Amino acid sequence: MSFIGQSKRLDDVDIGQIAKLIGCGEDELHAFMDVEAAGSGFDKLGRPKMLFEPHIFYRQLPEALRSKAVRLGLAYKKGGSKPYPKDSYPRLAEAMKIDANGALRSASWGLGQILGLNHRMAGYSTALEMVQAFMADEENHLRAMVSFIVTAGIDDDLRAHRWDMVARVYNGPNYAKHNYHGRMRRAFEKWQKIRDTPLP
Repeated sequence: MSFIGQSKRLDDVDIGQIAKLIGCGEDELHAFMDVEAAGSGFDKLGRPKMLFEPHIFYRQLPEALRSKAVRLGLAYKKGGSKPYPKDSYPRLAEAMKIDANGALRSASWGLGQILGLNHRMAGYSTALEMVQAFMADEENHLRAMVSFIVTAGIDDDLRAHRWDMVARVYNGPNYAKHNYHGRMRRAFEKWQKIRDTPLP
């Protein structure tokens, strides 16, 4: 797979319209997108932004395949064991040769950096289906992010700007180490000073 589809960018009006689905404003969603993917769901080649997680891949693999992935440096037990490469796609391609579905489930994708194994929370039947939708349009990234937020039960925390709770659930127990809650708060405060896009 080239992972290059139509690569359609969000229209400004999409953000406000999707935010209305969960009763928040566009500033809350902007804060998420800024922190998770620097405000863009595609890389410079038009592929969905993606981070392959070898420690997740390790857990996805059956014992018979795990040793090969470890030997090739594609899987290891503990997150943070080794630095991430600048571009995760070559690593993903090698991992897919071992277990394509497991590899797609072991990467974080798009504007919301949704882990492939959480595809159902994002509204998709499989990780591949989610990735293909993300290849087409950033609007799909944002709708998936909102679906995840609702399914995870943090939409009320988002509306109330309880950033520590949002980050704890969305980014995991080590959220404070990376200051996800503080970065979301600062991004939200930045967008509060910028005029919203008028809705039709």
